This record gives sequence, structure tokens and C-alpha cells, in this order.
Amino acid sequence: MSTVSSSTSTQHVTATATPTASAGIDPRGPRFGAAITTVVLSAALLLASPVLLALQAAVFAVGVIAGPSRQPYGVLFKRVVRPRLAAPDYLEDPAAPRFAQACGLAFSLVGLLGFALGASWLALGAIALALAAAFLNAAFDFCLGCEIYLRAQRLRRS
Repeated sequence: MSTVSSSTSTQHVTATATPTASAGIDPRGPRFGAAITTVVLSAALLLASPVLLALQAAVFAVGVIAGPSRQPYGVLFKRVVRPRLAAPDYLEDPAAPRFAQACGLAFSLVGLLGFALGASWLALGAIALALAAAFLNAAFDFCLGCEIYLRAQRLRRS
């Protein structure tokens, strides 16, 4: 039996048995994905590369459609990194990380639109904002998209 508790940064599903996809996701997975995203978006920003941004947008899109644990970085975490780690202390509700993926996708699409329109300021600004959010998650375990999602949920309940 799982219980749901909330914290300031994420919703947690307390792990009482072996972690399963239906009960929640390992919270280290999205952070691992954010680290890779930070590298990809840094390269996209430094190189002003619409190709790298489009690849990252595709990763975000898979995360939105299939869920964070099924997008490429989540699969890499699950198959390569996760087996080498101890069990997580808790499992996380995937809804907030999925929303964060949608935010990343939105900024990536704005960046691609900027490149398509020749507005490099728009493209680079959108990449920089997405990069800042990914870096916050990777470096400080602060998921900005998750925070927005949780605050919106609290407002809906009020």
C-alpha cells in the first residue's frame, strides 16, 4: 500500500515494496535526464543549433506523450544507471515531471520558431530559459516545472 505526501518541491509516493512504474518513478531518473538535457541545451545555445534543439524537443515530446521514464534519458537511466544504485527512499508521482517535460517542449518549440523566423534572440532566449530550468533540476534537485505543476494543483483544490 502506498501513501502520497507532498513536500515543497515534489509529490512523493512512499515506497513500501519494489519500485514499479504504476506506483511512481525513481526521482533520480528525472534529475539524471535534466543533467543530459543541460548538456544538450548548453551545446544548442553555444552553437546556436536548431538541430540540437529539435533533438531535445523530440526527447521532451516523448516524455510528455509516454512519460518521463519512457523518454530516451529515462530509458537510459532505467537500463544503465538504476541497476547500479540502491533502491530509492521513495517513488515520485510522474505527473509533475511530465508537466515539466511539457514546459521544456514549449520552450524548445518557441526556440525552433525563433530559428525558423530568423529571430535568433528569441531562439537563444528560449534555449537559455529551458537550460536554466534543466540546470536547476540537475544541480540543485529543484524542478521548476514540477513546482509550477504542484502550485497549480493546490490552486485548483482551493
